[in-house]
Amino acid sequence: MKPLFLFCLLLVPAFAQPPGSAPVSSTAGTLRNLANLRDGVKRQRISSFDRTGGNRDFLSDIKPGAKATLAEIAGSGTITHLWVTIASAERYHLRRIVLRAYWDGETEPSIEAPIGDFFGLGFGEPNYWASAPLAVADRALNCFFPMPFSRGARIEIENQGDQPVRSFYYYVDYESCVPGSDAERAVEKQGRFHAWWNRELTKAVPSAPNLDGKENYLIMDTIGRGHYVGVVMHIQGLATGWWGEGDDMIYIDGDPKPTLTGTGLEDYFSGAWNFNQLIREYNFPYFGYSRKGNAHPDYTGRHSMYRFHLEDPVMFEKSLRVTIEHGAMNDRGDDYSSVGYWYQTEPHKKFPPLPPAAARLPIDRWKAEPIK
Repeated sequence: MKPLFLFCLLLVPAFAQPPGSAPVSSTAGTLRNLANLRDGVKRQRISSFDRTGGNRDFLSDIKPGAKATLAEIAGSGTITHLWVTIASAERYHLRRIVLRAYWDGETEPSIEAPIGDFFGLGFGEPNYWASAPLAVADRALNCFFPMPFSRGARIEIENQGDQPVRSFYYYVDYESCVPGSDAERAVEKQGRFHAWWNRELTKAVPSAPNLDGKENYLIMDTIGRGHYVGVVMHIQGLATGWWGEGDDMIYIDGDPKPTLTGTGLEDYFSGAWNFNQLIREYNFPYFGYSRKGNAHPDYTGRHSMYRFHLEDPVMFEKSLRVTIEHGAMNDRGDDYSSVGYWYQTEPHKKFPPLPPAAARLPIDRWKAEPIK
């Protein structure tokens, strides 16, 4: 699997382009293109290194309610890699700290999510998992989604917890474009990266044919032109029994009925048959079942899964709404959360207000998962 994983990582930069636009350069793609020399871009980095030359390579003592700017970049370029690791004594700090990003001087964020969830971690807890665009080694959080901008970029965090963040380490790796270059002109035509977090304690609705999807769980909803590139979803089963069978329903350009309809939750996430009865976790470049619920045979506990449309993005010209049923025909009430990822033209549809930190915390319910 390792060669395939590396191959897929190198494929990712090609997907920042909206339909019909030109790539930044011929090097974006497979290993075969790595030898091609590139014009018009310069490799850059902003990190938390100790400016005095010492070893305090982190932001320290980020107090409750405080914000910190990780990077403020002028001009045109593309962020190619984010790396973060955090030391905090507060439980669920990965749900309490919020990550935001703004492109081209916008006042509304294009990325807004609890920082752990942005990197694919559910329930505010560290874990090991790997995919092509996102990979986490316990507390080492990595993102390889390309994030282009033409007139500047700003990335910030906000500590919405009750305790200070003791230390926050980070890298923001990016390429800046030479003014007037082909690279700069190509970035101008690219879609801007977006990521939105949602969480819902779903409620079972009376069993009936579900044709309109109005009660479905919402993964993303936007207006503009672009393409959807995937989701990481987390489910905590709050009652015994299988929480799958929910069909994905995707509405393109205002279609009143789903343009794309699936056959079941585990099928959308490229698994099958109840994720093989929870026998094992698996992580592949584009899809996976990265966390199973503490081996509960009744499907309770905490579960994580992902599907990235890197080879098959869902294009839209006017709007896109991505949903999935919670249980067969929405007959389940469980704890759902997710981050949807997509590229689009600006301005984007304003995100709903992010719930306060207390409303984002996971449910401590099962004896197998005691409060620490």
